Amino acid sequence: MIEYRLLAAIALGIFVLLFLILKVKLHAFLSLLIAAITVGIAAGLDAAAIMQTVQNGMGGTLGFVATVVGLGTMFGAILEHSGGARRIAGFLMKKFGVKNAPVAMVLSGFTVAIPVFFDVAFILLIPLIYALQKRTGKSLLLFAIPLLSGLAVTHAFIPPTPGPIAVADIIGADLGWVIGIGFVVGVPTAIISGLLFGKYIGKRIFVPAPLLPETEAPEDDGFPRISTVFAIIAVPIFLILMNTSVKGGLIPVGENWIRQAVNIAGHPFTALIIANLLAWYFLGIGKGFTRKQLLDISARSMAPAGSIILITGAGGAFKQVLIDTGSGDMIAQSLAGIGFPVLLFAFLISAAVRIIQGSSTVAMITAAGLVAPLIEGASLSGFELACIVIAIASGGSIMSHVNDSGFWMVNQFLGLTEKQTFRSWTVMTTILALSGFIFVSAVYYLF
Repeated sequence: MIEYRLLAAIALGIFVLLFLILKVKLHAFLSLLIAAITVGIAAGLDAAAIMQTVQNGMGGTLGFVATVVGLGTMFGAILEHSGGARRIAGFLMKKFGVKNAPVAMVLSGFTVAIPVFFDVAFILLIPLIYALQKRTGKSLLLFAIPLLSGLAVTHAFIPPTPGPIAVADIIGADLGWVIGIGFVVGVPTAIISGLLFGKYIGKRIFVPAPLLPETEAPEDDGFPRISTVFAIIAVPIFLILMNTSVKGGLIPVGENWIRQAVNIAGHPFTALIIANLLAWYFLGIGKGFTRKQLLDISARSMAPAGSIILITGAGGAFKQVLIDTGSGDMIAQSLAGIGFPVLLFAFLISAAVRIIQGSSTVAMITAAGLVAPLIEGASLSGFELACIVIAIASGGSIMSHVNDSGFWMVNQFLGLTEKQTFRSWTVMTTILALSGFIFVSAVYYLF
């Protein structure tokens, strides 16, 4: 009887969440909080316990996520305004040439989206693909799909982008492992969904560059040196990976001052603080920005981060209610009883929420909240937890369509019809999601 009540509470909570987002058009932050309270009431928690659980879930999640997302957002904003993102794309174009421009585009997207939000990076780089289409006379999709794939893969799989950071914190995964698995899975995923599918769809749908004033590739005079940009992006990733390697015993270091130094420098907080200071000086002060300008850039960057941070906190509250009511244990036992893999469950629940309500962030955070109680106390390794994060990220990327703002952004900037957007962007995100899940499953079960 208790199991049925808990199952009904979870089903009611998910229904309330989707109803509020889809029908009432309530913000995901408020919707997640209401859904969490609904589950608590339906599961039989008393009022004081429900409120304390929500508070604990919010506080426990935001302590880490708010700091990392805030630091990552400031870092990306300085890179964006300094011209570093465009410098990367221009450098790769020169190296690969027009003939191999799709390769340059997928690499540009893959690199730029590490510190810069997906939509901002797309808008920054779209003049380059307009110029490529005009120069070659080939379909705009031949260059746009690789760029979009590279951006989408990194945005979903590789911290310090907000999605994987939020999911990693909710389920307790180490960011170093997530970065490592994200790269291993992300590279072949980008090749399949970006390069191969881009070549295929570019031959079947001809799309000219829209007749807009911004159709020429941007000049790169005054942009920072490419070596400086790459080095600054690499610093936090290197430090976090080094810390994970030391903690996991992959790099043997005794209990001494070296370990302590690596632990401090390689913590995501410190690594991103160092990256921000380097960007502030070399990409800011060194390129002629005043301290006031850099302060304004940093302050404005916090606006989009605030919404993501609050949604993630509410997702943490939803997770905590599932744990405290025992709902997570009940689902875990049920899945174990029928032999249903947690990795597949993580992918499917994330994909279902994504298709129904559109937002990949909400889908990933909701799925993480449902998966976290299942693995509570399961003693999973950092490697296994990272694979679950990527499975959730894959599901949250699937089948972008009319209820996703990304669908309409691609539709408008590329000058596509709705049918063309479905055949290109929607199919690409579906291939990306399925490829990501297949590759992470292979990595999970083989290693």
